[in-house]
Amino acid sequence: MSTPFPDIEARLRDALAPVDPPIHLQARLETTLDSIVELAADELDAWELEAIKDPRNWPRAAVGPAAAVVVGGGAAVGLVLLRTQRKRHKRRAAARGARDLVARTLRDAGREALKVFDELTPDRR
Repeated sequence: MSTPFPDIEARLRDALAPVDPPIHLQARLETTLDSIVELAADELDAWELEAIKDPRNWPRAAVGPAAAVVVGGGAAVGLVLLRTQRKRHKRRAAARGARDLVARTLRDAGREALKVFDELTPDRR
C-alpha cells in the first residue's frame, strides 16, 4: 500500500535548498552600500568642530555625526559581509576542516574590511 506522503524529507530538502541571489542584485546592493559609506564619510568630513564650542549647538551638532557613524558603520559591515560571502565556495573547497574554514573566513573578512577602509582613506588624507 502506498503512503499518501511519499518521501517528505526529500521534498523538504529540495524546497529549502539555498539559492544564490542573481549577480546583478549583488552588484546593485554592493553599489548602494558603497555609496552609503561614502555619504557617511562625507558627512563626518563636513562636521565642524567649531559648532561644539557653543553648548547650545551640542544636540544639533551631535545628531549628524552620530547618525553618519551608525549608518555608515552598518553599511560598511554589510559591504564586508557581502564581499566575504561571495567567496564562500572557494573557501569551502580549499578548507581542510571546520576550524580551517572559520580561519579562512575570518581572514577574508579582515581583508575585505581593510579594502573598504582603504577605499575611503585616499581621499581623506
